[in-house]
Amino acid sequence: MTTSPTLPTSGLTVLSLPMDDPRVRPLLDELAVEYEARYGDLFSSEGAAEELNRYPAEEFAAPHGALIIIQENGESVAGGAFRRYDQDTAELKRIWTHSSHRRRGLARRVLVELEAEARRRGYAKLYLTTGPRQPEAKNLYLATGYTALFDLDADPEEIMHLAFSKDLAPRS
Repeated sequence: MTTSPTLPTSGLTVLSLPMDDPRVRPLLDELAVEYEARYGDLFSSEGAAEELNRYPAEEFAAPHGALIIIQENGESVAGGAFRRYDQDTAELKRIWTHSSHRRRGLARRVLVELEAEARRRGYAKLYLTTGPRQPEAKNLYLATGYTALFDLDADPEEIMHLAFSKDLAPRS
C-alpha cells in the first residue's frame, strides 16, 4: 500500500487483513460501542451488532474487496474496508479511528490507503454512506474530495443515510 508524506507515517504500519484476523477485532468492537452510543436502536431492534454483521466477511476479501488496519507499535489504531458496489464502484465501509487516537489524521490516511487499493483493483469510483450523527465523518469526506449526494442544508436526521461519491483518478 502507498503512503503520503503529508499524513502521519512515523511508527505506523498498514496491514491488509481478512475480517477474522484478531487485529481487526478492536475496530469492530469499538464500532459497535460507537454505533450504540450514537444511534441506540435506530438501525433496528438488534442495534449495532446487526449493522456490523449486515455484510458477509467475504465481501471485504480480494479480489473485489479489501480491509486495512493501521497499527501503531502493534496496536490497531485505525482501519476501514471496501466491497464491490457495482462493476466500476467500490463501497467504503467501517472507516474507523480508535477513540484515543483521533484528531491525528489517521482516518484521512485510511481513505488514502483504501482509495489507492480500490484503484489498483480497477475501480473507477467510490461510494459510501455515513450516519446523520457523525458530523466529523461528513466533514472528512467533504474535505477529501467526496461529493455529497444529498442536500447539505437539509436536516441529516431526516436524510438518515448521508451518501457520498468520488471519482478515482486513473493511475499515472
